[in-house]
Amino acid sequence: MAETDYRITRRAVLEGGAATCLFLASGLPVGAENAGAAMTAGPATAPIPRIPMTFRINAVEHALELDPRTTLLDALRNHLGLTGSKKGCDHGQCGACTVLVNGRRINSCLSLAAQHEGDEITTVEGLADRNRLHPVQAAFVAHDGFQCGYCTPGQICSAVGMLEEVRAGWPSHASTDLASGPTALSDAEIRERMSGNICRCAAYPNIVAAIRDAAEEV
Repeated sequence: MAETDYRITRRAVLEGGAATCLFLASGLPVGAENAGAAMTAGPATAPIPRIPMTFRINAVEHALELDPRTTLLDALRNHLGLTGSKKGCDHGQCGACTVLVNGRRINSCLSLAAQHEGDEITTVEGLADRNRLHPVQAAFVAHDGFQCGYCTPGQICSAVGMLEEVRAGWPSHASTDLASGPTALSDAEIRERMSGNICRCAAYPNIVAAIRDAAEEV
């Protein structure tokens, strides 16, 4: 009588596991999947109530009722129709959503709207003086500092804030002397200070030229 080979092979283990899974799946009672999903979902939660908030944006007061989790960017775009500020990465990495808060540039996608009640908020829509463009805006037009234009509002707001930082004597990683006060705005300085704003069209040479010219007027 021939001796039976009882050695376990990898193929046998895989076939056995597949057969077991099929057997268990076919043996589930009707509705068991839905019951399991309901158990893991947990109890339904009540919606978070909206909170009244007041903002001063581009020198105009706005009263809104917002979910406290609403970002400043979503409040501007979705609740006030100020769509100049763009939602690019939504992670604070591209700078397309840059606005000015009390003169300082911030990524509005990373900031909750509720944090900015009482602050002076300026978006790209509020930079011009009626029909007269802000010098940075005019320089971007003159130097063709954009292609698709998606990043341009954030680039312009960031440039306006950056020029204020230079006038205040803030150094950058490209500054040669950290204690000498206002530094010369070289191309290297501009590139370093604007490095948080990404242009996927790579219009950087024109952007640098526009900011360099605008620095002489603002």
